Amino acid sequence: MCGIACIAGDYTDTDKEEFKNMLDAMNYRGPDESSIKATPGCLLGHKRLSIIDVDSGIQPIHNEDKTAWIVCNGEIYNYKKLKKEHLGKHRFTCSSDSEVALHMYEEYGKNCVNYLDGMFAFIISDSKHHSVFAARDPLGIKPLYYAKKDGKIYFTSELKCLYPLGVSINEFPAGHYFTPEDGFAPYRTVKNLVKYKSPYGQDSPEEIKQNIRHLLEKSVQKRLMADVPLGVLLSGGLDSSLIAAITAKYNKTGRPIHSFCIGLPGSADLKAAKEVADYIGTEHHEYIYTEQDVLEAIPRVIYHLESFEPSLVRSAIPTYFVSQLASKYVKVILSGEGADELFAGYAYMEKIKDAKKLGCELTRVLGSLHNINLQRMDRMSMANSLEGRVPFLDEDLVSYVLGLPPKLKLPHKKGTKKIEKWLLRDSFDETGCLPADVLWRKKAEFSEGSGTKDFLDEAFDKCISDQELRIAAERILKEDNIKIRSKQELYFYRIFKTFYPSSSVANIVGHWAVA
Repeated sequence: MCGIACIAGDYTDTDKEEFKNMLDAMNYRGPDESSIKATPGCLLGHKRLSIIDVDSGIQPIHNEDKTAWIVCNGEIYNYKKLKKEHLGKHRFTCSSDSEVALHMYEEYGKNCVNYLDGMFAFIISDSKHHSVFAARDPLGIKPLYYAKKDGKIYFTSELKCLYPLGVSINEFPAGHYFTPEDGFAPYRTVKNLVKYKSPYGQDSPEEIKQNIRHLLEKSVQKRLMADVPLGVLLSGGLDSSLIAAITAKYNKTGRPIHSFCIGLPGSADLKAAKEVADYIGTEHHEYIYTEQDVLEAIPRVIYHLESFEPSLVRSAIPTYFVSQLASKYVKVILSGEGADELFAGYAYMEKIKDAKKLGCELTRVLGSLHNINLQRMDRMSMANSLEGRVPFLDEDLVSYVLGLPPKLKLPHKKGTKKIEKWLLRDSFDETGCLPADVLWRKKAEFSEGSGTKDFLDEAFDKCISDQELRIAAERILKEDNIKIRSKQELYFYRIFKTFYPSSSVANIVGHWAVA
């Protein structure tokens, strides 16, 4: 895990100095090592957070004759399999998963991305073909942005690195690769994941539950790959609790897995997380923050998050605090992102009665994760030099669940209440992996369970009047073409603009349907 950057084109000495500043803007993404490599027609830079091959996996990494170099952010989970089955003729300089991506490019060219299973954004300088190749994983778990200036194209992991260029910035689309010859080309996106690989045919209800359990457990096992300490974020809700329980089940270190939870005093998450931690036997850590802590953290959170979207900022605040806590003990954490999008966990989805429409909505929100929840997870963890992994977004699991009849994801009754994510809950109901009251606990937004949402609603209602909101919203819509929907969004937007005044930056911010 790291921060990466590139200038592709005829760079100058001035560009080199500018490039160093771009890298320095994201030191926290890679505090362990920093390096720059100048190749013909391409500058590559890397800030490293050492996870795999800690001693020798320094980037940029080169091929045997040094005609190709790679910088990569993320993890290739099937790198050992690819190395064994496809790369026997290559000499490796290290044991890093990133070097496997480089040699796969040598063997298969732009088709290399179809072999990779993981979360990644990478850039390859290919001097043999006078070209550059860049790619981003199908769900956009790892970030990448680009900008064009004076005939050159710039790539970086974060917006703030490109902002000083004074040019329009764009998000590198998920599931795409880039070459100067082809431009941006899709290779595997959310819409075709179910067509890309469907590991099972027509399954019975019991087989469906077995397959979901198998695929989620397999996904967690993949993500235990690390040469450094690893832990889990544990809010006490269904998603994080399942990931924590499976992680504890497959823990082979001989030491308890660390789990982490935060909240305001008396918050529901703290109580539920402690119950789960005691049940599965993790070494549990808590941090209780105050309302003043929240207010003081908001500017830092918005700076790192690179967004003013209110739902995202609200949930990013506790994510920032829990990442800060976790970074004191581990370098890698597993989290529950993606379950709501796969299994229809959001409250508004309960109003969608038509199964086909629900299926379309789930595909849409999965395709939107790259600049909403996944952006939050990446930015808040990396702001604390911590790698976040998301087992629910494993491609095998995603393609299988997307391929199931959408009607299976509609809410069902449990007692007197309709419960969301019924299919996921029922798949683990008889396993004993979690207490029943946790397995069937109704979903709360992270900021609700931690106690943050109610406090912020009240705070911003006091400091911004209805008239101020109306006047400001009209002005912002006219000047920046941004629709401000609430007092919270206005408050966050004003802070965002102090860091990123350009309208072009504000216009690539992702948004939820409701504020």
